[in-house]
Amino acid sequence: MTATTTRVSTTPLAARRPFWESPLGQAARELARNRAAMAGLGILVFWILVAFTVSFIVPFDPLKTDVSNRLSPPSASHWFGTDDLGRDVFKRVLFGSRYSIPAGFLTVLAALLIGCIVGAVAGYAGGWIDNALMRVADMVLAFPSIVLAMAIAAALGPGLKNALIAIVVVLWPEYARLMRGQVLAVKAHEYVTAAEALGARRSRLLIRHILPNTQAPIVVKATLDVGAAIVLTAGLSFIGLGAVPPDPEWGAMIREGQRRFSQWWMATFPGLAIFSVVMALNFLGDGLRDALDPRRRGRWA
Repeated sequence: MTATTTRVSTTPLAARRPFWESPLGQAARELARNRAAMAGLGILVFWILVAFTVSFIVPFDPLKTDVSNRLSPPSASHWFGTDDLGRDVFKRVLFGSRYSIPAGFLTVLAALLIGCIVGAVAGYAGGWIDNALMRVADMVLAFPSIVLAMAIAAALGPGLKNALIAIVVVLWPEYARLMRGQVLAVKAHEYVTAAEALGARRSRLLIRHILPNTQAPIVVKATLDVGAAIVLTAGLSFIGLGAVPPDPEWGAMIREGQRRFSQWWMATFPGLAIFSVVMALNFLGDGLRDALDPRRRGRWA
């Protein structure tokens, strides 16, 4: 008589679950059903591809002048017209994505990292550490964002790099506040209390049990803030505190165009580029908010 051996799988159930049945898969499926979010994602991907490939696709120097064609209106040879130095506005708008798109993402990424670290430490440590860090954040939040960014950029001097530093200083307290609130909410859950009772180290509690459950609102806010950072960068460039001519940054191009109101194409098309990117990010951010919140799922089914 032979004994039958039953082999028990040691693979966790969560590891055997198909991706589309996991929480992340359900969020991705919900996002894919949101047509506005998909349209926004498509527009955003287009501009990101343009930003990284335009120098290879368009063999054109955006700083090259042609005075004989200055202030030409949109035509078959110059789709967006030319500026006061004869430079093709269409090609400069394309090259401008190399400044504005990375500027928005880099500033939000830097502000997110700084703010999340400060907020996580403040929310988890509590006490005087929490009070000290949040009072610093409150001092920054006490000023209107654009006014504080203008003051910092003016103190550092004109230039795109200094403008981005000013925007990071303005944005990080918002992430610190949001992360602190999320940490305080998650820290009160039973599974965190149970892990602490079992002797888990404080660093492990924060990294393994608390932070992974605070990501959804941070991701949504970061997506929406990229558009705000692009607008703020363009605004600083418009008043002469960001990118300076002849760099084809969208805000600087609008500044050049506002001096020639009759040549409407000089400012209109860079403005439309900003509008398309910001609207795409807003649509995508709204879709991510609905997809990552289980209470809002099913609206787009």
